[in-house]
Amino acid sequence: MSPPAAVLPDCTTSFYHKERGRSSSQPHSQSLRKLAMTSHLLASPQSVPSSPTISSNGGKNSPTGRHDGNILPPPAFVHAMKSLHELDSRTGPLEKPQPIPYDSPYSRSIPSTAPGSPRIPPVRQNSGSHTPRVRPHATTLNIPGMTRSKASPDGRIPARDVAAKLVIIMVGLPARGKSYITKKIQRYLSWQQHDTRIFNVGNRRRIAAGVVPNTDSPTPTSAPSVETQAATILLNGTKAPEIVVDDEPTRLDLNGHRRGLSGSLEKIDQSAKFFDPKNETAAKLREQVALDTLDELLDYLIHRGGAVGILDATNSTIQRRKLLVDHIKKREPKLGILFIESICHDENLLEANMRLKLSGPDYKNKDPVKSLEDFKQRVKAYESAYQPLGKYEEDHDLQYIQMIDVGRKVVHHRLKGFLSSGIASYLTTFNLSPRQIWITRHGQSVDNQLHKLGGDSELTERGHYYGQALYSFITHKRKEWLIEQKNKIARSSFPPQPGDHTPPYPELNQELDDKNFCIWTSMLKRSIETAEYFDADEDYDVKAWEMLNELNAGTFEGMTYEEIAEKYPEEYQKRSKDKLQYIYPGVGGEGYLQVISRLRDMVREIERITDHVLIISHRSVCRVLMAYFMDLTRDDIADLDVPLGILYAIEPKPYGIEFHAYKYNEELAWFDELPNYKPQRTVDRNN
Repeated sequence: MSPPAAVLPDCTTSFYHKERGRSSSQPHSQSLRKLAMTSHLLASPQSVPSSPTISSNGGKNSPTGRHDGNILPPPAFVHAMKSLHELDSRTGPLEKPQPIPYDSPYSRSIPSTAPGSPRIPPVRQNSGSHTPRVRPHATTLNIPGMTRSKASPDGRIPARDVAAKLVIIMVGLPARGKSYITKKIQRYLSWQQHDTRIFNVGNRRRIAAGVVPNTDSPTPTSAPSVETQAATILLNGTKAPEIVVDDEPTRLDLNGHRRGLSGSLEKIDQSAKFFDPKNETAAKLREQVALDTLDELLDYLIHRGGAVGILDATNSTIQRRKLLVDHIKKREPKLGILFIESICHDENLLEANMRLKLSGPDYKNKDPVKSLEDFKQRVKAYESAYQPLGKYEEDHDLQYIQMIDVGRKVVHHRLKGFLSSGIASYLTTFNLSPRQIWITRHGQSVDNQLHKLGGDSELTERGHYYGQALYSFITHKRKEWLIEQKNKIARSSFPPQPGDHTPPYPELNQELDDKNFCIWTSMLKRSIETAEYFDADEDYDVKAWEMLNELNAGTFEGMTYEEIAEKYPEEYQKRSKDKLQYIYPGVGGEGYLQVISRLRDMVREIERITDHVLIISHRSVCRVLMAYFMDLTRDDIADLDVPLGILYAIEPKPYGIEFHAYKYNEELAWFDELPNYKPQRTVDRNN
């Protein structure tokens, strides 16, 4: 006897027929599924547990293994599930219904049937509580070529962001290396494309005292001449350094006659008595000159687009520093202020700095014994009233850096902004160790022969010969330099003899034979292969750096300039108009500003190490490195002539650098020095 048919409740039956009548094409299996779920939901809540219960006796809820009659599912549900199981066994499993396609990057949902609304473009507004905006704009990192905004399309500090600009106030006694530090900072920041100038109080004071005639406007330039640089360049060893001293008199006749430039008596005494704090007349003059120079600096930052202004003077008392800070805040309260104090405890370093001062315009060609005596009296006059940075600046939340013994120890306080932090990091790399820095391009490569840009081709046979000659020449110059330095130590004397204008190195007493020689190449084959002879000599340390790779030409890699001009004339013209700002199109494409940015850490490492280094790299990289050491303007970087076969030698000195250039003599497999070599613009775009 067959079991009685399950009787569906009236509501379930009605629902089932409605579903059947709604769509005759609906699959029978889907109707059964709906029927099963509906019957289950319409069952009494008391007859069905809210969730299954798992017990320790194999899933049975009672000790006897039987279900309670009150929790059995309704007959309609059992019948529906049984029919559905039989249908699945005949037709196979049903496919999972596919979701409705919806093209949205954020979510998947049923598309709206409402008509689309037009996108409303953003409207310039101020969502803040004040109109117009009174809060200064954010002073985040600005890197030319690496950052871009509406206010600064080129990445430089925009004129509106006054709070991002910086006034650097130097502090320190004479002969502490303040002018050396200021020149290095100016050179580094200018190379980073931040407009920076030095404003020397001593130069203006000499004019005010009638010592130096005011023939031209005292406004400084971004690229002072060699004769007026605090850290000058000695070309090929033929010119003695001309030193601009800070806050010092210009002309003193210590041989018995005290006269000015024209031969007449000086209007104001500029000897050590002039710097005595008890000399009220001189003190008023120095104070007024300091404020006039500061006003010139502020005009440069506020009105002429400058980013950093450096006030180079002693500023040795709290009273003077407070006067300067109050004057700055009165004119522009948002400007950043950074004090940098140079302190010197090392007696050898002081000796070197004093001899450097005796080489300057104050004492040049004067009796060195009398000059040294006067200079020491001048230092004592400052020391009697000198107040170092410390509690006053900290109590007034002023940021400062104390640099002790030219970078051997650096103290920071409350540094704010990316410029101050970057300067602090750069100052920690200073060292006065005697060493040589050599820069050259790789030997001739296959792509050089074909005039192709970029690539990773190997050296030609001529390129390999260049690498061999380079190894022989550098090894020879290394031995020659060591002999010369030992002779300098043997000849050094203090006090200096008349005519002795070469300052000693404070670190010459270290063992010169222990100095290593590093060879740095890029990651590209032509650079690595040029260093193959150095790599075979265990007395050289060879390392490849990715940051020394050639500028990436993007889409134009492997093309010639002629092909670019023919196929992409607009890009070619765009690059010709502004090579410094131009960025090659395509994946990985770079420009000169990107190369400057990635070489920032490389420059700091070059400044930090005390060993010799030879850099074998590529044209764009050599241009950028040479621009840093030669203090070239931004207009000269991208067009500097750096042909194959030229070797540059840079030797850091306490007064700047000594520079030499050599040209490869292919017939002799040697290098000939180029006398009076000066950087010039390139005339051959393929070289």
